[in-house]
Amino acid sequence: MAAVERGSRVNRREWMAGGLAAAGAACAKRRQARWHRREPVFVLRAESYERELADGIRRAVEEAGIAVRGRRVLLKPNLVEFSRATAINTHPAFVAAVREALLKLGAAEVRIGEGPGHRRDTWTLAEEAGYFEAVPRFEDLFVDLNRDDVEQAGELGEWGPLWAPRSVLAADLIVSLPKMKTHHWAGVTLSMKNLFGAVPGSLYGWPKNVLHHYGIERSIVKLAETFAAKTVAIVDGIVGMEGNGPIQGKPRQAGVIVAGANLPAVDATCCRLMGISPERVRFLEMSSHLGPVDPRWIEQRGEPPEALRQDFELTPMWAALRA
Repeated sequence: MAAVERGSRVNRREWMAGGLAAAGAACAKRRQARWHRREPVFVLRAESYERELADGIRRAVEEAGIAVRGRRVLLKPNLVEFSRATAINTHPAFVAAVREALLKLGAAEVRIGEGPGHRRDTWTLAEEAGYFEAVPRFEDLFVDLNRDDVEQAGELGEWGPLWAPRSVLAADLIVSLPKMKTHHWAGVTLSMKNLFGAVPGSLYGWPKNVLHHYGIERSIVKLAETFAAKTVAIVDGIVGMEGNGPIQGKPRQAGVIVAGANLPAVDATCCRLMGISPERVRFLEMSSHLGPVDPRWIEQRGEPPEALRQDFELTPMWAALRA
């Protein structure tokens, strides 16, 4: 079984890398034809996780035009694995600050949910990552999405129904809180890829094997289609990850927070901050019906991405993503 999986991964990598260079101009034309509304994305300079972080996030939410008053909110951080040697997860102080900011903006409730793709003991992982210490009453606010009750939310074609945790479906607003990272299968992992943790590992396996068989890019787009109507993003780009992400890469001090209500527009902005051409990211090409990648259809607010661009290190197979 392991040998078959290794072989399939190599083929998939070759397929993805081989198609990158030719993706640009034709994809841009398709995107232009399919999206005609400018989407606001706010970029905030933020150098550390200390001092008035909640105030900065509150400003980012307001400037991005994200409405939270009276809504039941589910925060969806990126909680994958833990290592003291690098920066894998959405920082716990960032999650705590987002919750504080949204409550100040009038959210009716703000809970936290995640379904890690690598670790089955979610509560131990959250403790190792510092969530219990950083988030007051974390044990009362958190739901393990890998083991929550589920309802059908869609279809995965030949792979059967798309099941989603009830906590996700019951929320008025889902806030994707990814860590800004490169990814060895998708190129980058941002607000859209972060939705892998919104489906239950108890049904889809570790690391969400059914989604990998369905196709990583197809799954990213399918989950975005399923949840986009009530999902916004606030990206932890204060310290990101470069190189062999999403687990084995190196920390990268990027010093930014990115917020917006349209997931492809947010991810495209993050790519530009990382020195990556979003037009060459396969899942962004495939999601042109959900939002813009072309900067002409993104209303950049706050800091201009080009002023804060840092070229994240890319593995050789993803070198063609460089802007």
